[in-house]
Amino acid sequence: MTAAGTELTLRHPIERFTLGNGLRVVLAPDRSVPVVAVSVYYDVGMRNEPEGRTGFAHLFEHMMFQGSANVAKMEHARLVQAAGGTFNGSTHQDYTNYFEALPAEALERALFLEADRMAAPAITEENLRNQIDVVKEEIRVNVLNRPYGAFPWLQLPQVAFDTFANTHDGYGSFVDLESSTVDDATDFFSRYYAPGNAVLCIGGDLDVAETEKLVHRWFGPVPARDVPPLPHTGEPSPTAVRSAVVEDALAPAPALAIGWRVPDPVGDFDSYLGTVLLAELLSEGDASRLERRLIHDDRIAIAQSSYVGLFGDPFDVRDATLLTTQVHHPAAVPADRVMAAVHEEVARIAQDGVETAELRRVQARVEAQLLQQADSVLGRTLAFAAAELVHGRAELAGELAARLAAVSPEAVRTAARGLDPGTAAVLELRPAGRPPMSAGGAGSPLEVRR
Repeated sequence: MTAAGTELTLRHPIERFTLGNGLRVVLAPDRSVPVVAVSVYYDVGMRNEPEGRTGFAHLFEHMMFQGSANVAKMEHARLVQAAGGTFNGSTHQDYTNYFEALPAEALERALFLEADRMAAPAITEENLRNQIDVVKEEIRVNVLNRPYGAFPWLQLPQVAFDTFANTHDGYGSFVDLESSTVDDATDFFSRYYAPGNAVLCIGGDLDVAETEKLVHRWFGPVPARDVPPLPHTGEPSPTAVRSAVVEDALAPAPALAIGWRVPDPVGDFDSYLGTVLLAELLSEGDASRLERRLIHDDRIAIAQSSYVGLFGDPFDVRDATLLTTQVHHPAAVPADRVMAAVHEEVARIAQDGVETAELRRVQARVEAQLLQQADSVLGRTLAFAAAELVHGRAELAGELAARLAAVSPEAVRTAARGLDPGTAAVLELRPAGRPPMSAGGAGSPLEVRR
């Protein structure tokens, strides 16, 4: 892997324009393979949900696949697959996206499909009730009936944060989901699925001028609507330890999650990059600090990982967010012992710093992952879309490898100094019915829905 510099910057051309209805459009042509990717990112995610409507962003993602004004139910999938393409969508903290990857000659088909559901998804009582049931079953499978299903992604934020935007269950409670109405869905669509609240990114084998005409043809007629303000999701940094204990009847072994607030991923991006590399240095690979300490040397853990952001992608999230260290450990090992070892390893980096060779190894791995992701037309298009929506610059996605390569050992040391054990959020998971192996006092238990 080469040293830090412009050779790591992806220089795919970027063209952008804005339609009269406010839709921001990013084109990333690449004529090397006869494939195109179409992605639409709406600036609405779990953190936009109002109280009493937890899980609604994800529920509405499901609704967007139930047909639209000129596309019957299931027809979207049939038309994409008939063209040899793939499709999907996903809900995140700060956005919801929809995307297709198809042969280049099917570009207009994908644009028609996305424009039709941007204009008029099929919001009916039948579709809503059906998708509420689908989402409830998804929660049963992925959370309620799975060991560690809510740990720590649904449970740690309730300890670490204060505001509803950051603490609530983004999957949704059954009560909130079941009480949702067609009027709620219509209002949510009208408010958040306005063209001006979205980014359309198209990448791959495309002619810029012709694609711009197609975008105007299909998306131009979508009526403009008011764009909602971004929710305020930042919070004051904590000043004390916050802790809680949950029980899991399905878990075979205890687990511990420690979360620290980190710099603003958008407003303090340079400092944030040091935190991203610190997480990698702590836990990725057999040579990482926590892998060596917890598993190979002390033998007090079964598995460990550290990551930034709720879903593990540090570059598509706004403030506030966490660096989380998650450790699964034997029942005979006290949680306090595991936590002390984690804090000691972080303190060692904060005090002694990190050698250039160790940091360079971590940087090389992250750079390789980013470049590999960008190698596919779809991966590159999704990265450009997220960067445009969250950071206002699609080009940032192509600069990440070079930016990370330029992070200094001192920046990582500074990031470690920010992980203060006195302000951490600590969540201990115990298999149900087992007594604690820790002498330390934990906070009030969270209520876990089972």
